[in-house]
Amino acid sequence: MKNIILSIALAACGAQPALAAAVKTAPAKTYEVNRVLVAKYSGVITPAAAEYLGMAIDKVNAAGGADMLVIQLDTPGGLDVSMREIIKALLASKKPVAVYVSPQGARAASAGVFIAAASPLVAMAPGTNIGAAHPVFLGGVPFSPGDKKKEGKDVAKDSGSKSPMEDKVLNDAAAYMESIAQKTGRNAEWAMRSVTKSESIPAQEAVKNGMADFMAADLSDFLAKADGFKAGDFGVLKAKQPAVEYLLQDRRQKFLATITNPDIAMILMSLGAAGLFIELYNPGLILPGVVGAVSLVVAFYAFQTLSANFAGVALILLGFVFFIAEIKVVSYGLLTLAGALAVFMGGLMLFDNPSLGGLSVSMGMLLSTTIGLIAVVAAVAMIAVKAQLRRVVTGIESLAGKKGVAKTAVAPKGTVLVEGELWEAESVSGDIPEGSEVVVTAVEGFQVRVKRAP
Repeated sequence: MKNIILSIALAACGAQPALAAAVKTAPAKTYEVNRVLVAKYSGVITPAAAEYLGMAIDKVNAAGGADMLVIQLDTPGGLDVSMREIIKALLASKKPVAVYVSPQGARAASAGVFIAAASPLVAMAPGTNIGAAHPVFLGGVPFSPGDKKKEGKDVAKDSGSKSPMEDKVLNDAAAYMESIAQKTGRNAEWAMRSVTKSESIPAQEAVKNGMADFMAADLSDFLAKADGFKAGDFGVLKAKQPAVEYLLQDRRQKFLATITNPDIAMILMSLGAAGLFIELYNPGLILPGVVGAVSLVVAFYAFQTLSANFAGVALILLGFVFFIAEIKVVSYGLLTLAGALAVFMGGLMLFDNPSLGGLSVSMGMLLSTTIGLIAVVAAVAMIAVKAQLRRVVTGIESLAGKKGVAKTAVAPKGTVLVEGELWEAESVSGDIPEGSEVVVTAVEGFQVRVKRAP
């Protein structure tokens, strides 16, 4: 467009036709891609993801770094804060950062839509999809799918949100998406609908409406199609068989990415509770207590990283207190039921703050962990009850029913030998001669009651 306007201006000023033609046919800016760095990320967008992808962008922009970064992405969404960190690093990159939604069957949902929209080059593998970037709230999606599109910028009002806070979050997300799409030349209208209406589309349609640039079956196909593609302000890419290297997550990042999965964090919390139950019931085992304590600390770290709601964590802890009390107090299962309800409600409330991707503990995981905790508590309580009902086999109380010999006449009191020890005894069956066999019927303090053996 600039060349055409300049040609017209030159012609209007009486410039030579040859000069105007030369300007019109001026070659486009090119960008040589000899080395490509690939960063694969699959999972929820969390601080661990932001650290890994930020590290990849920094490595490309460092002296001697690769000419282009390809983020191979598969995500259901995640935290708004982590997403914005990635986008800020992506937009500030001095070298092109492409987003490739791959492998087949992958998705760029919710926070992934924002990340893709911020890239100058987006490709998608067959069988992938992109969209559904509406912030999620506890109790349902705060908009009515049947709403008609309206004029104006108050998208929260148009989408039927339920509270001023939801309005603010939705308006902020919509404005952020619009600004990103306009900067990178994406389809801003559809990008807005992905936020306000939770629209999601397959790869073919994403290419048609401008949210993706092309489809590629694999990385080799991606690089082949990227050659000659104009990537925003970077110019036309010249990527003739570039060298490819991969940046893998280090062990720390893999560990953090694993534990900051809401389902894994819930498992750790339950494992920690079970370990403490066992240790409290039978002090001295050590291993269950150590495993339980470490699991709880790691779970708390994960929930804190995921910005879990404090009320949800408090309810889960209250449920654990009820479970522990069940072992000590005979409540006929009422404390166990109260604990199960508290844990279940706490799990539902853990992530009631708006998030891009519906970050939450899955219902299946919540039910399975709650049932598992009930089973552990029931088993421990059953063992405790059986222990209380079991006949005493050690100590002075264990003498009841044991046989002995009267060392003196027991008339009605005397001394008997039982289990190799002398005891003061009192007869409950009349006088017992010395040397007679006796049976202990009861123990009272340090005295036994005996009767003559039949």
